[in-house]
Amino acid sequence: MKLIVGLGNPGREYAKTRHNIGFEVIDELSARWSIPLDQAKLKGLYGIGFVNGKKVLLLKPLTYMNLSGESIRAVMDYYEIDQEDLLVIYDDLDLPVGKIRLRQKGSAGGHNGIKSTIAHLGAQQFNRIRIGIDRPINGMRVPDYVLGRFRNEELIDILPAVKRSADACEAWIDKPFLQVMNEFNQ
Repeated sequence: MKLIVGLGNPGREYAKTRHNIGFEVIDELSARWSIPLDQAKLKGLYGIGFVNGKKVLLLKPLTYMNLSGESIRAVMDYYEIDQEDLLVIYDDLDLPVGKIRLRQKGSAGGHNGIKSTIAHLGAQQFNRIRIGIDRPINGMRVPDYVLGRFRNEELIDILPAVKRSADACEAWIDKPFLQVMNEFNQ
């Protein structure tokens, strides 16, 4: 089974914020693949379905960002999912708005959801899609920035990034992640 996780924060007040871009990709995949997110347990909201004959679990951790790894670990243990079958999607301050970058390993880079994931997996090696949200300007604090909504001019780049990230997830169903990386990191 493939596990695709989008990081974010639960609750209406966090919907459509920069930090919730991972949730946006899960919503896109849920609609695209007709996999309803109808199960609320293991500290997450998730759905299971089949894509190209392969079983896929879409997960939104409901632990809040800083504890995302708790839900990811619980789902992986419960469904006996191997680490190479995990893909985590999240926002990245170090990429320009709308740029996506696929990686197979790396540090948390200051991202608390990834710090939690690394801590609960006990490893830095897992597939990821980083979606650029850029850095705050005019001295805005990082927490205020990531919990803020995209400006209209940013949506021009963000909406295609969500679709492109979903396309990368779809490609990963049938291809090795390294091949998908080479395709989507150009």
